[in-house]
Formats: sequence, structure tokens, C-alpha cells
Amino acid sequence: MSRSIERICVFCGSSPGRNDTYGHVARDLGRLLAERRIELVYGGARVGLMGALADATLHAGGRVTGVITRALADIVAHPKLALEQVATMHERKARFAELAHAFIALPGGLGTFEELLEMATWNQLGVHDKPVGLLNVDGFYDPLLRFLDHAVAERFIKAPHRDAIVVDDDPGDLLERMLLHENPKIAKWVASDDG
Repeated sequence: MSRSIERICVFCGSSPGRNDTYGHVARDLGRLLAERRIELVYGGARVGLMGALADATLHAGGRVTGVITRALADIVAHPKLALEQVATMHERKARFAELAHAFIALPGGLGTFEELLEMATWNQLGVHDKPVGLLNVDGFYDPLLRFLDHAVAERFIKAPHRDAIVVDDDPGDLLERMLLHENPKIAKWVASDDG
């Protein structure tokens, strides 16, 4: 059963990374969102992958909503957007969750990891039932995926919760899989007798 996704929040680096492919895929995703008439929600910056993603979406005629803290707005705000400004990073993430019908993480740093894992945790706890996707560009997230598998093997994460993070290396394929994805309806807690 396909779901409706009108807005996707994308988490990604405020740096471009050392591999040009990261920027190419960010721009591909931006164009794809515009073509599908899916509004981009993101962190509101003009720099790094964030800027490449927003610019590509705008250039292709797409809609973009940026949410940024007042402190960051003075430093990296995208000049072509009317941004929503909030006081704290906590408010920013809460606004992302309110606006978006799904979440995708591109390559990034600590902030991207934290945002991705918080949305996956909220999904696991039933705070929301929105797809969480990982665009694994050039294997960037392979170490994280191995670590999640390790956490499953060590019985800190249930396999269906780990598998609820939809992973693909192609923006179009990832989006299609997220449209069809159903989150597991099982309890978070792993008991000692769980097999």
C-alpha cells in the first residue's frame, strides 16, 4: 500500500565532503523532489550539501522550507528562502517533525547522525509513523549500518526496528521504497527470552 508524502525533511552536511559524488546525489535528490512535487524541508543553510540540495530543488521549480536557529541564520542562512527561525536546535527538530511526512539522511556529520537517529528512535517508540530513509552514497553509511547490525546481534535493537530505516544508494529507488514502507508495530524493548 503506497503512502502519500507531500513533504520530506532531508538531513545532510553543511560541508560538501571530499567526494564530489555527495554533491551530485544531493542535487539529484533535489531535482527529484521538485519533479515529484514533494516539498523539501531542511536546515535552511546555503553551504555544503544543504546548499546544493536546496539550490537544485529551487532551480527545478520545487518548494523549499528551511528551518534554522537564529544564531545559525546570521552565519549560513540561504539568501533565496523565507526561512522559519527558531530559538533552539530542539525547536528546530520538533518543527522538522511537525512539517515532514518522511525523513531522508544524506552524508553529513554529527548533526546529521543525531537527527537521523532521533527520527528513527521516535519511530521505534511510536512518537511518529513516518518513513526514515538513508541515502547511502558511495557506501558512506556502511560503517553505521554494520554498527546497527552489531547492536541487533547484541540484542539492544530488534531487527525489525533496524530494518525500519530504509536504505538505498539511489534517490529514486529510495523514494519508491519509502512510499511503500510499513513501519513495524512491535514493542521496542528486547527481553532476555527474545529470539
